[in-house]
Amino acid sequence: MKHFSDEQMDAELKPYEQMKDSGVEWLGEVPEHWEVRSLGRIGTFSKGKGGSKEDERQSGVPCIRYGDLYTTHQHFIHAPRSYVSKKRSAHYTLIEYGDVLFAASGETTEEIGKSAVNLIRSDVCCGGDIILFRPNRAISPKYLGYATDSRPAVAQKSLMGRGFTVVHIYTSQLKQLCLALPPHPEQKAIARFLDHAIGEIGRYIRAKEKLIALLEEQKQVIIHDAVTGRINVHTGKPYPDYKPSGVQWLDTIPSHWEVRKLWWLYQRHGSGTTPSQDYHFEGPVPWVMSGDLNDGIVETTTRTVSKRAVNEISTLKLYPPLSLVIAMYGATIGRTGVLADYACTNQACFVLADPYPHTNTAFYQMVLVAAKKELSAASFGGGQPNINAEVVKQFRVPLPPVSEQTDIVNRSRHAISGIDTRISQEQSQVILIREYRARLIADVVSGKLDVREAAKALPDDVAEANP
Repeated sequence: MKHFSDEQMDAELKPYEQMKDSGVEWLGEVPEHWEVRSLGRIGTFSKGKGGSKEDERQSGVPCIRYGDLYTTHQHFIHAPRSYVSKKRSAHYTLIEYGDVLFAASGETTEEIGKSAVNLIRSDVCCGGDIILFRPNRAISPKYLGYATDSRPAVAQKSLMGRGFTVVHIYTSQLKQLCLALPPHPEQKAIARFLDHAIGEIGRYIRAKEKLIALLEEQKQVIIHDAVTGRINVHTGKPYPDYKPSGVQWLDTIPSHWEVRKLWWLYQRHGSGTTPSQDYHFEGPVPWVMSGDLNDGIVETTTRTVSKRAVNEISTLKLYPPLSLVIAMYGATIGRTGVLADYACTNQACFVLADPYPHTNTAFYQMVLVAAKKELSAASFGGGQPNINAEVVKQFRVPLPPVSEQTDIVNRSRHAISGIDTRISQEQSQVILIREYRARLIADVVSGKLDVREAAKALPDDVAEANP
């Protein structure tokens, strides 16, 4: 990893000399002097309880919710995302420094049981759908944070997950989760080494992500100017004549363009649903969730449903290729995708299907990408803002002649092709370094690499990891 100052240190890492069979498939061999223990033998479990998101405040007692384990905290909880009042905190579960919090439910078996260790020393509480683990012996909290969400632990938890629509994991299963435990001083050395290494990797990733964001911004300017008529893609200059659009985000448009609401451009509008029975899943029909949308073509989906589900559930509608899908909920709000094949969606997606002859779906995907901020501004709700079908249908967009729509799409794609290539290259590097980070953590906490000497060589002021 030539991008890091530690590449020489990484190259000097060696395996332990004496190894033994751990007896756990996902751990493999571990150092001779390490223990292998299930969580049920080294601590106690309890279940989180708490109210609803309506309890959230801007200040008060820090509160960790199960969704935060997926979206906010990686390995460690350093600071809360939200708070509850002192009075309401009595209805929640109090947690202590060093406690491990596991998400008891999730969308996939691969992510079930996502965990983080609490490193906040003041009063903290957690809500429901969280399983709490508290060690009853001396274990480094930082080591525990890395180990309980490392690849060997994730592999074990994924086998414990139960369900399709919503995946659950239970205390009785987490008690069987096995960790490799070195002596306590060695745990602290490992945590110190990983803090340093993961911190370096995190800085590299953030720099790459900043560059990607700048490239995306450059790309969006090109798209925005083209689909709003700021620039004539044939000449690279403004059109000769403009008129008021009557739409704030468009301002003026070329005088020969029109403005229409989105519903006017498509013959069918609708959404979907989430099947309630496990046997409705894992069939041949793609089932689109908002996480499958990336402002491009939807060629694959995370989940699929059966033909039986489509036949039995009236709200699980089948949409044809070239349908335009828009995410309506949460962090993905406004994200789009164009179907490459027949597919269904869940209720978090809105679909515009069967375009009229005056509609080029690729053009209107570009329009919605350019207008994402304005569409999101129409959202409502607190912690997880939403838009609804009516907001999407009534959203006003430009309408050039369809031949001009096609020209704008083709010329814009050509103009941004170089930027897309660069973005793809940078994203590939980020993927590789994230893979390196996950593998490094797994190798260190399962005893495949001896980092004791490397930890001793680190400066005294090693900062905590900030992935």
